[in-house]
Amino acid sequence: MSDKVWIFDTTLRDGEQSPGYSMNLPEKLQMAEMLDGMGVDIIEAGFPAASAGDFESVQKVAELAKNATVAGLCRAVQKDIDAVIEATKPAKKKRIHTFISTSPLHMKHKLQMEPEKVLEMIKDSVSYARKACDDVEWSAEDATRTEHDFLCKAVETAIKAGASTVNIPDTVGYTIPEEYFALIKMLKDRVPNIDKAVISTHCHNDLGLAVANSLAGVAAGARQIECTINGIGERAGNASMEEVVMAFRTRQDKLPYETGIETTKIMSASNLLSAITGFAVQPNKAVVGANAFAHESGIHQDGMLKHANTYEIMTPESVGRDKTDLVLGKHSGRNAFRSKLMQLQVHLDDDALNEAFARFKTLADRKKKITDDDLLAVARAEGDLPEEHIRFVSLAVRSGSTGPQEAELEIDLDGKKKKAKAAGKGPVDACFKAMKALVPHDDLTLHNYELRALTEGSDAKGEVNIALSAHGHTYHGAGVDTDVIVASCRAYIDALNKYLAVHNVQAA
Repeated sequence: MSDKVWIFDTTLRDGEQSPGYSMNLPEKLQMAEMLDGMGVDIIEAGFPAASAGDFESVQKVAELAKNATVAGLCRAVQKDIDAVIEATKPAKKKRIHTFISTSPLHMKHKLQMEPEKVLEMIKDSVSYARKACDDVEWSAEDATRTEHDFLCKAVETAIKAGASTVNIPDTVGYTIPEEYFALIKMLKDRVPNIDKAVISTHCHNDLGLAVANSLAGVAAGARQIECTINGIGERAGNASMEEVVMAFRTRQDKLPYETGIETTKIMSASNLLSAITGFAVQPNKAVVGANAFAHESGIHQDGMLKHANTYEIMTPESVGRDKTDLVLGKHSGRNAFRSKLMQLQVHLDDDALNEAFARFKTLADRKKKITDDDLLAVARAEGDLPEEHIRFVSLAVRSGSTGPQEAELEIDLDGKKKKAKAAGKGPVDACFKAMKALVPHDDLTLHNYELRALTEGSDAKGEVNIALSAHGHTYHGAGVDTDVIVASCRAYIDALNKYLAVHNVQAA
């Protein structure tokens, strides 16, 4: 069997069907250009018969693609097939991808057809598509819940009618790796003309097994994987392209297969999709998550500093990331702490390092996120960790489309309660002006302000990150609250406290 596995990317079709992931035409073209440039073999650009917009998207991607085959999806009816034929005309390489359900459940309740009628439609639709295009893929929707005898007949019929690729989808994410391996092997053993077609996998992630099932399918003889960037797709998503590709690259001893994907472009593709859709990947997502190459445990950090392979099975550079991130937190050890200080050009003797490390541990116990500014403050402090000069007490705001936007802020400043009221261009601006009235700091400039939701729903917690800058240095602050104005105030106070701690400035 060939060791080449074809990557069929359906980010623009199945991926876009995820709730909230809809893309406009310019965004689809951006994504298609990225996929084409990173070595994707087949780009499924859309479902041309679904809408005029989808038709245009497939047509424009067909015009754009320089290397990849451009596919369009269609049901087993002539008008759908005609839409794909027309939409993919500009493509250098094109594919018609037609499908029909084969499971008893789908045939009875969705299609309301007898099995014989389904076989007839497979033959007619594939034959019709084959007359217009040399590259035809046929999919057995809900294949993993299809009776084996009927699935064999359906696959044989599709290949005889002209399909050069037969896709065996786990449409509802129901199967498990051992079972899916056996299914593909069964088809290899029982379908007499199976050698005339490439077997494809299309696994959904409802049980978190999409990648594992896809790899099992390849081990059994499949040579195409249908997948998406960041694993997006219907319900829980599809097999993640970056995960299957890096599994092949990392485990050549057990998975001796090759793809044409330029892996150093993986992060760029992931980031582009997140920027287009507005959905960031979860931090612990394999390969592309923020924590995929981050280490906080002291034992892990010590191992990483001695030899990267102790806790990383692939390099961050191999997927297009800059570097490993040693995240300092309450679990970090002295070795990582010293290494991070050296990166910040801070060099301490052993006694000073021990004292600074003790202060760091105290700070890490009360803060989730340790910034470079925190470390500088810890390193320069003498004796005990300095207390925060400013503490948030309360905030009242007046805002809306009419009338002035005002904020009344109360803080604890070195043990004394102080209150100020200010007006601004919105409640956040008013809050920051009240802070300046309470603690004058004309040399500091608001450099950056970012707001993101940490949870879902109208009562979601918001995290605000800000940066204050002065004299070439930046002081970061973070605040979390269900009220984003309060979170903004807390972030500003956090940044201002760092400025005061680093420069040993008295607030009052």
